[in-house]
Amino acid sequence: MTALPMVVPDAGLPTSVTIWEVGPRDGLQNEQAVVPTAAKVEFIERLAAAGLPVVESTSFVRPDRVPQLADAAEVMAGLRRAPGVRYPVLVPNVRGLEAAAAAEVSDVAVFASATDTFAERNLGRGYEAQWEMFAPTVARARELGMSVRGYLSMCFGDPWEGAVPAERVVDAVQRLVGLGCTAISLGDTIGVATPGQVADLLGRLRGVGVPAEAIGVHFHDTYGQALANTLAALRCGITTVDASAGGLGGCPYAQSATGNLATEDLVYMLDGLGIRSGVDLDALIATSAWMEGVLGRPSPSRVVRARRRTAQAQPGTPGRQ
Repeated sequence: MTALPMVVPDAGLPTSVTIWEVGPRDGLQNEQAVVPTAAKVEFIERLAAAGLPVVESTSFVRPDRVPQLADAAEVMAGLRRAPGVRYPVLVPNVRGLEAAAAAEVSDVAVFASATDTFAERNLGRGYEAQWEMFAPTVARARELGMSVRGYLSMCFGDPWEGAVPAERVVDAVQRLVGLGCTAISLGDTIGVATPGQVADLLGRLRGVGVPAEAIGVHFHDTYGQALANTLAALRCGITTVDASAGGLGGCPYAQSATGNLATEDLVYMLDGLGIRSGVDLDALIATSAWMEGVLGRPSPSRVVRARRRTAQAQPGTPGRQ
């Protein structure tokens, strides 16, 4: 028998949540080996078929910076796009944006940092100088009618600078909004946040007029806090949550940034709370099981591993592939 969570709704939480799937981009960019283009395309199509409404597909960056995603144009050209599904891509500059536009992309994202050191390591310029790089990219994207998401990394802690003041994060969010970003994703890049810290930051953003509907949260599970932090964010009215199928990913420029929140683990929690996501958990687990074969290693997702153990404990039950 398939293990399903008992549904016990919580009146203090949203009734529905949009899961922003980042596995094909944020997940695969950190792989040591390059995943074949055909496998990337199939991964994206499987995730869309599982009911994920947003599948971040790739990044139009320099191949020498992120060689794992050097085939961005080929991926987008080979993708059969499902009706109603969004396929955003990451763009670092106007050149990347124009390449994304040529690939008929309608949703893009830029990637900023709340700290000086990570901005230097990831972008080659400091906290103040990074905004000059983003301004023309965001402006051009809006001219083209694209939605623009602003990723903000190191919102809760930085491996070089330590704790990040909430005031700095609020300033960075306001700058991204001022540039024209239509949505913001708050990243716990090294996974050090705790629920109280999350609630405090979201309260500060609400206090300066940044609405909850414009914010997404992006938690890493380095210290096992990703689901707890997600629940804290939901209690603050957040309805967009980033996650990565199978818990894939990290950050190539911050080695203490281990896996993202696993989409399966998130969906299991949402299902138990009676919160609609539109995602078929069985289809999602089957997709991550398939990706295990592509990558040659087991998924860190607790739900994927639990389902495997359950299947193995039931003689005659075929495994999902």
